Order: sequence, then C-alpha cells, then structure tokens
Amino acid sequence: MRTRTWLAACVAVVLFGSEGLAEQAPPGCEPVGDIRFICDLTGPEDLAVVPGAEWVIASGNQAGGRIHLVDVDEKTTSVLFPTPARTERLDRAAWPTCPGPLDPAELDGNEFRAHGLYLDPGEDGVHTLYVVHHGRRESIEVFEVDAAAGPVTLAWVGCAVAPEPLRLNSVVALPEGGFAATSTSTGDVWEWRAEGGWSLIAGTEDTTPNGLEISPDGRWLYIAGWRGEKLTRLSRGRTPLQKDVVAVPFRPDNLRSVDGGAVLLAAGHGDYGTPQETSNVATIDPETLEVRRIFRHPRIEGFASSTAAIRIGGEIWLGTNRGGMIAYFPAPDAEPAR
Repeated sequence: MRTRTWLAACVAVVLFGSEGLAEQAPPGCEPVGDIRFICDLTGPEDLAVVPGAEWVIASGNQAGGRIHLVDVDEKTTSVLFPTPARTERLDRAAWPTCPGPLDPAELDGNEFRAHGLYLDPGEDGVHTLYVVHHGRRESIEVFEVDAAAGPVTLAWVGCAVAPEPLRLNSVVALPEGGFAATSTSTGDVWEWRAEGGWSLIAGTEDTTPNGLEISPDGRWLYIAGWRGEKLTRLSRGRTPLQKDVVAVPFRPDNLRSVDGGAVLLAAGHGDYGTPQETSNVATIDPETLEVRRIFRHPRIEGFASSTAAIRIGGEIWLGTNRGGMIAYFPAPDAEPAR
C-alpha cells in the first residue's frame, strides 16, 4: 500500500514561517516565498476539484460571494453562479420539499453566500455539486455540473431548506441518496433524505463539527472538530456504532479525500484570532488516524488563514474564509497512493 509513501514524503514539506510568526503582506497578488495566489475572489472558503483536474470550483462565503470556476493551468477565474443568464430546472422527484429557485433579488444583490462544497462525480462529464448556502434561506443548494465539452456550466436543480436552528457548514453526498451536513449552531451532524427529510445522526452530538468527509464506500464519516482541535471517525450502518477520536494540532476546518480516499487532507487555523494566527495543513491516514502536519505559515494579508486544502498534480491549493485569494504551492514529490 502506497499511502505510507505519500505520508512520509509529506513530512519533508518545509513548514513555512515556523520561525517568527509575524504577518506577511504581499503587495497586490505577488508570491510570498513558494506560495502563489489566484486573486479577485470573495471568501473562497471551500474548493472542489472537477474530475479530470482541469477545473476547480471555489465557493464565496462573504456578502456578495459567488461560485467561481478556476482554470487549473491558467490560474484564471470566472463566475459560475449566479449569472444573469442562469439555468434553473427543479428536479421535483429528487428534491420534493424544495420550494423553488433562490430569490432573484438575493442573487442580484449581495446576500448570496456559498459556504461548503461537495462535488459528487457522475458519468459522461456530468456531476452533482452540493453547496451550503446562507442567505434568505439556510439551505443546501444542488447544481448539475456539465464538464463534458467546452467550459464548465452549472444548472440549479434543487434544494433542501434547513430547519431552525441549524446553521450549516459542510456537506457530503451519501451513496444511498441524500446528503449529510454539519451544523455549527447545534454542534452535531444531520442527514437529509427525500423520503424522510432531516434527521440527527446519532453519535455526532459532541464532535464540535465544522468540516465533513465520507469514505468512498460510505461506511465512515470523518468530522473535523474545529473547536475541539480533533477529528472524529464515525461508522455508518454498523451496530454497535464505532467512534474514534484523534487530536489535531490546530483547529481543523474542511476535510478532503485524496488518492481515492487513501489520505485525508485537513486545513485549519493555529492560534486563531491572535496576531500569531497560522495556516495549517495535515495529512490523516483514514485507517490508523495518524496525523502529520505538513504545512504551517503565518497570516498573510488578503489570506487570513487556510480553511480548505486540495491536491492537484504537483500542487496543494488552499482556500480561505477571510480573504480574496486562493493560495497554492508545490506539493511533496510523493508517489500517489493506490
């Protein structure tokens, strides 16, 4: 198994700025050491790789945020949603409780906010994107992603409006249908199914949840415990419930599977809210729950702290909730896990 090769190589990554954590301020969009930036975004809190790794979708979790498409090679961006000529077609069978598309007044103003993302791969270049939405309704908004030919396009196809008092953060699709989402206001994880609506997932009440990931076979949920500086692995479809908890050396935000689920990437904040705040990335082995920090860097002006990490070819990309840039830097020279 080559997971260990990737984890071992990751340890060799330079922990940028580990000595002297003074804030760094790049003029404009210029590099900071080996870190480069994709700019002119609004709160790109989460990132999702479109299959084929030619495109990345970035959220916009600030007032006036937009869902952006990023060209991986060119490092350029364009708005995917909302646009004046947006496509909206409700799939009533899949989303029976959805009241309809988002309010046009919200989309044309500064109320739309896209938070967590999850891209569920489909066939023939057509995929499903789940978006945590904050605005006139708290909801999961669902889009069809067409990447079959030409530029990627989005079509809105449904939603699930969250009940009070849920305040959603991260979302994953479930293999049997529906989705699971974290709620930071209630401190637990909920799932939604077309036939039954919303329900609390047992065992998640003390997980201090933020980010969420699911194993490729759907047997495990991985929950990033931001306030608790921990990660919880929770079984699905098993009696008795299995629950394992491991400490993380920072506040983990979003989680992403890489190498077909062989490795988890966790991004998050160190010394949150202080002048010494840092961006961090760690690898987590989903089998052993071994945690290894591979990146640490002081706060950068315009990129307050990392909230999401993805790996694309020879690069690691970072999103942020408090800034207008995506950061990227060379990944370790590691053989992909199989």
